[in-house]
Amino acid sequence: MKHTLTFAALTFAAAAVTAQAAPADKSTAALLAADQSCAGLPTHAEFKAALQAAQKEKNAAFGLNMWGAVVNRAGIVCAVAFTGDNWGDQWPGSRIIAAQKAGTSNNFSLPKLAMATANLYSIAQPGGFAFGIQEANPIVPEHVYAGPTAYWGQANDPMVGERVGGFNVFGGGLPLYNAKGELLGALGTSGDSSCADHYISWRTRNTLKLDYVPAGLGPNGVDQIAFSGPWSQPVCGELKAHEAVVNSLPPTRKVAP
Repeated sequence: MKHTLTFAALTFAAAAVTAQAAPADKSTAALLAADQSCAGLPTHAEFKAALQAAQKEKNAAFGLNMWGAVVNRAGIVCAVAFTGDNWGDQWPGSRIIAAQKAGTSNNFSLPKLAMATANLYSIAQPGGFAFGIQEANPIVPEHVYAGPTAYWGQANDPMVGERVGGFNVFGGGLPLYNAKGELLGALGTSGDSSCADHYISWRTRNTLKLDYVPAGLGPNGVDQIAFSGPWSQPVCGELKAHEAVVNSLPPTRKVAP
């Protein structure tokens, strides 16, 4: 009888623990699902089309093909694309860099303050107050080097659904804000000069209508690239040519009052 009562008591206790744990498990599942959500961000096809259009513009560039990546606010990769005919038509190493730039911009942007990776360059140099930032967040090799390579840049790219890690502090990473002014994540591009990467990201973001930027540390009070001052990066060639490109870029949108 004693053993029967003990077993019954244990069974009741286990059932009570299970009942208490069930809501927590559901809550955890909901949180995980929210982290993985790409709601409000472009699909692979939408992102690829916008990236290809931006790459064809006059960007004071070498005219090279590009990689691009989009992350959500949790830093999860939602899309990876390229502009060429296959994954080898652009620098393979730029696939990872594009994802790093997206992650970096997302990590250092806020709902009311956008941070372009181009605006991080100067402060990350020796003597700058953020020197060493690039070593603070290593990439996750198993997330970025997974194959087969035939999947790279496709809707099923192995980086999709993963956090890739890594900080990058030159042009190409921009945060994404919708028409309500909500920060949804960021995009990054790589494949040409860092200045051209910034311009291509800027044009891509504009095409996707995710450039309702609240404020930033670059020129005009947004997250524009600068070639002088505390939030600048080096110019990638002749200054006048790049200033002309910057002046030709579409302005960021404003949230309706």
